[in-house]
Amino acid sequence: MTYDVYTKPLRGTDRWDHLSDQIQHIVVGGGAVSSAAAETTGNLPNRAPPMLKPQTSWTASLPLFLLRRCSRSAPNPFPPGGRRLPCLPVCKRRMSTQAQPRFAPLPTEQSESQADAGAAGYQFRLVSYNILAQVYVKSAFFPHSPSACLKWKSRSKAVLTELKSFDADLMCIQELDEYDTFYKKNMEASGYSSIYIQRSGDKRDGCGIFYKPKSAELVQKEAIHYNDLVEKYVHSDHVNSALPNNSSPEEDTNAKQDNSKRGDPNDPRVRLKRDCVGLLAAFKLSDPYDHILIVANTHIYWDPEWIDVKLAQAKYLLSRVSQFEQLISNKFNSKPSVIIAGDFNSTPGDKVYNYLVSANLESTDEAPIKLRSLYAVNGGEPEFTNYTPGFTGTLDYIFLSDGSSIKPTSLLCLPRGDSTDVQGGLPNFQHPSDHLPIGADFLVVNS
Repeated sequence: MTYDVYTKPLRGTDRWDHLSDQIQHIVVGGGAVSSAAAETTGNLPNRAPPMLKPQTSWTASLPLFLLRRCSRSAPNPFPPGGRRLPCLPVCKRRMSTQAQPRFAPLPTEQSESQADAGAAGYQFRLVSYNILAQVYVKSAFFPHSPSACLKWKSRSKAVLTELKSFDADLMCIQELDEYDTFYKKNMEASGYSSIYIQRSGDKRDGCGIFYKPKSAELVQKEAIHYNDLVEKYVHSDHVNSALPNNSSPEEDTNAKQDNSKRGDPNDPRVRLKRDCVGLLAAFKLSDPYDHILIVANTHIYWDPEWIDVKLAQAKYLLSRVSQFEQLISNKFNSKPSVIIAGDFNSTPGDKVYNYLVSANLESTDEAPIKLRSLYAVNGGEPEFTNYTPGFTGTLDYIFLSDGSSIKPTSLLCLPRGDSTDVQGGLPNFQHPSDHLPIGADFLVVNS
């Protein structure tokens, strides 16, 4: 959680246009990058809409801890598609997880299902879950939650019990902290191996993928550091260009004082450094055909006011996935299936979401890989995956690449807004996180 302070909004459209061009250039226009992503820019679209958005006057002087992540706090402006709910009292009792999770079968033709089962006969389960890092669990952030629900001792046991209850072959976990001290060893005791990447800087949480070695063999992995976008900017032609100055002397003085402490959030080199991360992993499934599956797990930046940063991260994610897909395809001489899962901090229909599925639409900003949301194409996105009095909406998704040799057969069911187990907001005694897990069962189809 970042505690930077917003500076006053810049004056003049010229400077915003200039910064917008710079952001677009570093995402889609080339420049150096880390060795793991040296070829990604070739997969990006040639143009993107302007992304930078000036700060509004009422947020200009607010520190970020008063503008907490869109899924956490009532005072925070929330993205379109969300809504506010009343804070209802929750009776005090011992913390316990829900009953065995229910996966609802998707409607299919019986003959088609039998043919597919006969062709390959191998199924696996994948779950994605933002478990709420304990480092972010403060009573001030979750005043609606009983204090007993926020204590590490009870939460850790509840989260662990819930993870095991999924009986998933692969799990994409976001906001994963206490990895070395708690989750790694406890999940190993249940038959899971894992890979993990911690956020940059002094952040204590990160992203992890837990998997059953008997179901999937890890054959390749890469880390995604979205701070690489800063490196691309530094190596771009724009780094030495002078920015127009339309601010008053007083504003310049205040900006310099703020910059000396935290850096100017209007400078793309500072703005893009959000310490967000992701993971890319290729698995050889234990099916008769040794099908290769690529799994990407990510957590996009939270702030609804910084849509330009979130969109830049989404573009970088898909460019890395596309590059990784080509690498795996060449290495194993086969076309892998691709699943991208995580907390995208974006609601259905916003710029980030639309970009992720843009290759299936008539769009001038087409993504380098065709994706479809599993829930969206099978009855619609969930009513919500994040439920608090300050914000309720869908932020978490599982995307599957078109033309995959796997197909979903069932989806993890989520509660509705009128369900008693979510009333008053999360976390509570039934749900240890402010997010809900999503997941699916898949069938390998012989291609």
